[in-house]
Amino acid sequence: MKTRGLILAALHLILTLSVAGKFLYDRQTLPRVWVKAAPFDPSLPIRGRYVRIRVDATPGTGWTSGGGMSGVTLRVAGGQLLADRKDGAETIGIYQGFSVRLTAPLAYFIPATVADPSRRAPDEELWAEITVPPSGAIRPIRLGVKKNGTLTPLPLN
Repeated sequence: MKTRGLILAALHLILTLSVAGKFLYDRQTLPRVWVKAAPFDPSLPIRGRYVRIRVDATPGTGWTSGGGMSGVTLRVAGGQLLADRKDGAETIGIYQGFSVRLTAPLAYFIPATVADPSRRAPDEELWAEITVPPSGAIRPIRLGVKKNGTLTPLPLN
């Protein structure tokens, strides 16, 4: 009986480490980009502390004049996150003429000992570094603050 428990624990450990390894591999191989983030809803008691952020992308191909909601595929080019219009894509964006706001916000979890990074001075902007997988949701890596044109990653540990 003890052996079966150890085998099950080992399988769980292998599964968990494989997911962590995939995310680490993705961070090394997928395109990354810093994007301006709009924080909202800084904590939820059920899940702990996190910063929930909205991300805007630069319109890529397939957009016409006027607004609207559409499926988008994301890519990185020239240091910018671009949203190409693609019907049926799982990521949804709202085109506003100058940017595409992704409708699904990201959650960036923060330790209990760190001050809420979404509370910024008026001359500071919250930014997020993200990875952009070929399909599926973008993944936040870290947060930063832009002040006077200089972007500084936040130490959140």
